[in-house]
Amino acid sequence: MAVTTRAPRSTSRPRADALRNRERIVIAARELFVEKGPQVRFDEIARRAGVGNATVYRHFPDQGALVHGVMCHVFDSICALAETALADDRDPFEALRTFVHESAVVRTGALCPMLVDGFDHEHPTLVGARARVEELLGALLDRAKASGQLRPDIAVSDVLLAVSQLTRPLPGRDAASSHGFARRQLQVFLDGLMAPARSELPGTPITLEDLRTQHCALGTTHPKDR
Repeated sequence: MAVTTRAPRSTSRPRADALRNRERIVIAARELFVEKGPQVRFDEIARRAGVGNATVYRHFPDQGALVHGVMCHVFDSICALAETALADDRDPFEALRTFVHESAVVRTGALCPMLVDGFDHEHPTLVGARARVEELLGALLDRAKASGQLRPDIAVSDVLLAVSQLTRPLPGRDAASSHGFARRQLQVFLDGLMAPARSELPGTPITLEDLRTQHCALGTTHPKDR
């Protein structure tokens, strides 16, 4: 009698449902980090994501792994927004403006101050993600400068730092209620980037290395640095 041999299931990549669950967990964790801080309980994250506690622990065995996953997701989101802006062949400055406003939705200003202490900024995946953000945003700025619309003395770090600082929740307000104020301030900032410049910027732009070693992963200053 012929024996049918079933091919072994490949373990080289996660199943689609596992990837979807991981995405839901990371998004839920990011939202709750913004609302309540990084020490939020895993069972609350599981409820927000619509999965079981075991599923959360299967993907993220501890708090450090979850924070790392959230920050990777933030970088991936910013890279995707920059890629979309670069694919927009219309007005280069409007593409930059759209990128800045949509980046605010990622809530880096609310996340960064909570993720400084004990956070491994030197993990290889984060180092690579930072380099990718710098590359994409640099290309976006170069295109706007070449069009004559963006003042030539603006650096990648100027934009990253402004987005992080201006999207930070106002004192006494949560991130959601501060979003409208942030959009207004980002618009004021963007208008100040337009050429011709009305004044010369003082000093020199902070380098991304400075942001990496002295500040949060995305450029938000730690409270003790103020």
